[in-house]
Amino acid sequence: MKKRGKTAAKAKPRPKRASRAKASAYVWEPGTGKLHAVGEVVHVPLALLKGVDQARDTLMENTRRFADGLPANNALLWGARGMGKSSLVKALHGEINRGRKPADRLALVEIHREDIATLPVLLRRLRSDTRRYLLFCDDLSFDKDDTSYKSLKAALEGGIEGRPQNVLFYATSNRRHLMPRDMMENERSTAINPSEAVEEKISLSDRFGLWLGFHNCTQDEYLAMVDGYADHFGLKLARDALHAKALAWAAQRGARSGRVAWQFIQDVAGELGQRLD
Repeated sequence: MKKRGKTAAKAKPRPKRASRAKASAYVWEPGTGKLHAVGEVVHVPLALLKGVDQARDTLMENTRRFADGLPANNALLWGARGMGKSSLVKALHGEINRGRKPADRLALVEIHREDIATLPVLLRRLRSDTRRYLLFCDDLSFDKDDTSYKSLKAALEGGIEGRPQNVLFYATSNRRHLMPRDMMENERSTAINPSEAVEEKISLSDRFGLWLGFHNCTQDEYLAMVDGYADHFGLKLARDALHAKALAWAAQRGARSGRVAWQFIQDVAGELGQRLD
């Protein structure tokens, strides 16, 4: 009886899983325990962010050190709304990665405010990775009876595991101490030891080595933002007319900020029939 030949087909190789090193940004999804890759981070060019020079230079140096494998500090960007806090983080991320090899690029990971309690889980996942990760939480703040700030305190510095050396945390907030003023005043009035109660609340901000303040801009700074956008996108409108419209736009909204300047530019571009590409 003849021996049967080998007729079994070779097993097909399993498809390779996409490497996290191939993406430069992710969104943390605690429900699935996965990092959702983001194809492109939408950001404005760093040169268009006006009126934040000192904060820009400080955060750039801190971020560059971290991307190069050197020690760096967690950073809290706090202050006036619409003054470019989150825009600066995203613009710096793009600038830092310019010219770097894919494997050496700094990965930006967005974690939503409501998912802060899952931060320790995310840190454990990233701890053994060879890449360097910049965690980013936009508009971070805590309200009364919200205890998730304790998870953030432990994750940033106080836990027995400590913060992974390949992870840095940046947050933006309208509040310097991340807590509403009336909440801290209530702690003072009801606690047996008011100073200790308040200290517990504000000690969270102390976990950030860098505090970068963003304040309402002057009229000249606002117009410089408008001019920067107009020149960058080549808007065909006389400078005097542009400024008059920009000031009227700001007066109508009762504020001058980078966000108001950008909204104005979008309105003008639409009126002129020009695209902002």
